[in-house]
Amino acid sequence: MLGNSFGRVFRVYACGESYGEALQIIVDGVPAGIPLADADIQKELDRRRPGQSKLDSPRGETDKVKIVAGLLEGITTGAPVGMIIYNVDRQQIHVDQYRAVKDIMRPGHAEHTYFYKYGQHADWCGAGRSSGRESACRVAAGALAKLLLARENIQVAGYVKELHGIKAREVTFDEILENGEKNEIRCPDLETAEKMIARCLEIKEEGDTAGGVVEIRARNVPPGLGEPVFDKLSATIAHGIMSIGAVKGFEIGAGFAVTKMKGSECNDIPCVENNRIRFKTNRSGGIDGGISNGEEIIVRMAVKPTSTISIEQDSVNMPKLEHAKLAAITRRDPTICARIVAVGEAMIAIALVDHLMMWRGYDSMQKFDHPWRKLTEPQPPWGK
Repeated sequence: MLGNSFGRVFRVYACGESYGEALQIIVDGVPAGIPLADADIQKELDRRRPGQSKLDSPRGETDKVKIVAGLLEGITTGAPVGMIIYNVDRQQIHVDQYRAVKDIMRPGHAEHTYFYKYGQHADWCGAGRSSGRESACRVAAGALAKLLLARENIQVAGYVKELHGIKAREVTFDEILENGEKNEIRCPDLETAEKMIARCLEIKEEGDTAGGVVEIRARNVPPGLGEPVFDKLSATIAHGIMSIGAVKGFEIGAGFAVTKMKGSECNDIPCVENNRIRFKTNRSGGIDGGISNGEEIIVRMAVKPTSTISIEQDSVNMPKLEHAKLAAITRRDPTICARIVAVGEAMIAIALVDHLMMWRGYDSMQKFDHPWRKLTEPQPPWGK
């Protein structure tokens, strides 16, 4: 199996399965001299952890992380940071439930494609490597990325913007920080959040699941991040977001709404504000030409309904090539939108750190001053 790493300079490697013994994460490119403790990672993992509300899977994973490499007396050494998250809720009853239907395709899952690639050796227990369980690795690495971004005053925050057609009003970045964690659906529009929760519980009672839209933002991102042509910042972020298992769509800035605009409506008009170049609107989502322009980066991801449902569905027995019925009896989330917020934030944080390191390294070799920087960053962090 290939494709278990992400990033170029700040590089994340991960392994582990849904019902394996543990998830393991290695983060390469971590600078030396950074204070780091398990608690710094744990607080982000707790936001993704299942079993905390009636909108979550009842799977009882604690997601306790242990940093096992790259530290000396609580400070990073410059060596790769290694982390382990042990799976603690691996009861035999759940393994047996998966074993009983291992040859039957679960609609919406990856059994079919895994069967083509790996045959009888594919991991059938809890979807193996294709399980959402692997996203804990992303969140652990993303927590470390967030620590590095905080040193640059860069913040990343996400929220559930829409659930099963119920849409939140437009909110500010500060509202996301203030209200985003005040309810179990992670929607800072508190009135709409109640409607989302009620609708989700109705769908849960039907034995079904709900999808939605999650928006992630990053502010105080300096201009200049992104490497044309194939390594645009937008392309790296899209790669990270679209690599999340349940994500079926991606937008940046105005996204697909640009198809309904004229050029005069779509263009972000520049202006000078507080002695720096700004834009009157942000339909580009903070990225022009694949390079950050100093405005908020705004992306959205379409999250599909949880594939495992309680309603009996038609299926196929793969080895026998026979029609079959599947009535799911395993654990599931009625929606994964709230838990996936932390995963989306993590992937964007990793992408930003990776590009920040690439840009700083490349720029240091250019050895010339940028007289226009004062027009974009009154207090540039370069050289700190």
